[in-house]
Parts: sequence; structure tokens; C-alpha cells
Amino acid sequence: MRRIGIILFLLSTALMSCKKDEALTFEPSIEFKSISPGTIKEYKDSVVITISYLDRNGDLGENETEIPNAFVKDLRNNLLYSFRIRQLAPEASIAIQGNLSIVIPQVGLVNSNASSETATFEVYVKDRAGLESNKITTSAVSVIP
Repeated sequence: MRRIGIILFLLSTALMSCKKDEALTFEPSIEFKSISPGTIKEYKDSVVITISYLDRNGDLGENETEIPNAFVKDLRNNLLYSFRIRQLAPEASIAIQGNLSIVIPQVGLVNSNASSETATFEVYVKDRAGLESNKITTSAVSVIP
């Protein structure tokens, strides 16, 4: 009888630890929705990138203003922009999903002698546990002087 009790205890402990580990490994996922405008005037127009997100444990976003959690890389020159997504859900572990728009205030030409350039961006987000989402690449936009 004692063996059965020990086996049941070990089995229940193993099952409970699996559930805890799963909850800790829910990285957010994102999908590219849109980028606009299609043509950007250098240092004058903002770029708006819209993504959808899904976070199964709701820890995407941050109330600390100094902590960046959204990242956009200009693939022409690997310049990395960082932004902060405000906390999107209460501390309770709930699944959240929706759309986010990230605004890059200015974009310049990498080659100042070019009459135009094509720019694409790589985007990812990071949750409060430090887990990174998948990386997505936007469609191309034109940058003109």
C-alpha cells in the first residue's frame, strides 16, 4: 500500500511540474498585417506597421516605461528601433490577442545619392518573461528624397 502512495505522489508531482513548465514557455506569436504608406518621403513621413499578436498567457506588454518590448529592424542597414507596448492584460494568466500598430517616425535613405530605395523591416516582440516571438518581415515600401 505504501508503494502505491509513493507512486501516486511521484506521478502527481510530475504532472503538476509539467503544467508549470508549459505555462512558462508560452512565447507570443505575431503575424504581419500591413505597412503604410507605400511611399515614404525621407525624414518627413512616418511608417506604420500593423501586426496581429497572440499571447496564450497574457504577459505581453509592460508598465515600466524604460523597458522596450517591440523591436523593428530596418533590413537595409540593420538599424534596430525599440518601442514599448503597454501592458495588455492584468497579472492573471489569460490568453490575449489583437492588433498593434508600431509607428516609426522617420526613415532616411541609406544611400544619400539614390533617387529611391526599397525598405523592408523585421519585427518581433518580447513578453515580460523575456520570451521572444517569431520574427516577421514586412512587405516593401519605397523611400524617396
